[in-house]
Amino acid sequence: MIYVDGVPFQNESSSSTLSSSSQGSRLLLDVMNHPVIMLASDSFKNLEERNVTFGENDSESSTKDRYVYIFQREYAVVNPELVDFVGTDEATTCVGLVIRNRKSGMTSIAHMDSPKIVDLGISQMLSLVLEDDVDTELDVHMVGGYEDVDIKNANGGADYAKPEGHSFPLCCKLVETLQKRRESFHIKTLFILGHNTKLDAQANTCPVFNGCLVNTSTGSIFPASFNRTSRCPDELVRRIRVSASFEDSSWKGKLLDTYDTKTDRFIIAPCCWTMRLIEIVWELNQLPDEEILTTCSTSPSAEGPDFIDDQRRIWEYLLKYPEWSKTFPRRQPRVFERTATGNWRKC
Repeated sequence: MIYVDGVPFQNESSSSTLSSSSQGSRLLLDVMNHPVIMLASDSFKNLEERNVTFGENDSESSTKDRYVYIFQREYAVVNPELVDFVGTDEATTCVGLVIRNRKSGMTSIAHMDSPKIVDLGISQMLSLVLEDDVDTELDVHMVGGYEDVDIKNANGGADYAKPEGHSFPLCCKLVETLQKRRESFHIKTLFILGHNTKLDAQANTCPVFNGCLVNTSTGSIFPASFNRTSRCPDELVRRIRVSASFEDSSWKGKLLDTYDTKTDRFIIAPCCWTMRLIEIVWELNQLPDEEILTTCSTSPSAEGPDFIDDQRRIWEYLLKYPEWSKTFPRRQPRVFERTATGNWRKC
């Protein structure tokens, strides 16, 4: 169940005359418009974005702070005794979801990209956070998911219709699922949709922030961005898993296993892909840059400057290694351990 300002949130518009979809839309908008949530969103918007970057070599990368970064459709549960900061970015129509155990500090983060993975995904996130105590108080933060369509029709109409687009249905599903579960979810940050929307120079809507960073010891959250030095380890393979997982039935409805909480190692679970994906990739790689944006992104006008280059690097890898078994021999995970300098080393 959702709590706001320490009080269980009662959806005043949960009328039996509304459809289930409309009730979910109304619930989301009611929570977003709560005075405490609006104040928290204003405070978050005024924070300075933290740019997380590491040096290009081992000596420059030495840091006292220990980071864990997750990509789209991944999740990680981190122990504050082993990890100082955990974060994600590149969320345009996606949402970064953080769930933290107030008592233990155990922190779970996921990069949600579809309503279809929310139910199982939240169960995965909670697997090591609850510690066999469903009555644990849990703090929740959401960052991402801007207004990629006009949602005015969901703000005041009697039917509370759910608009098209990608952000709203995902945010709606996240809030609905948290409200229906028996655990106590205290919403601290809901920087999504209208709270996280601005206009660019061409008057297109885009996110104010598309990433977040959590201090695992204090639970503080900040807007954040990362780059290739800090989106690690095994960047390309982890990006590839996002596309490949749609064809791999073993990942249907699930978040991708990536990080081992107890050993502080990245154990990147295997994912297989078919020659059909390779054929699609070959065709995509022939497209000019401007068509890549419109073909491969749910938010072409809001993507970062590296989007096209990242896509081409992924495709070049797949064309070079079309057989997934070359990347995951004997379907074994790729394992990385943290070095003394704060880098990651393949085991």
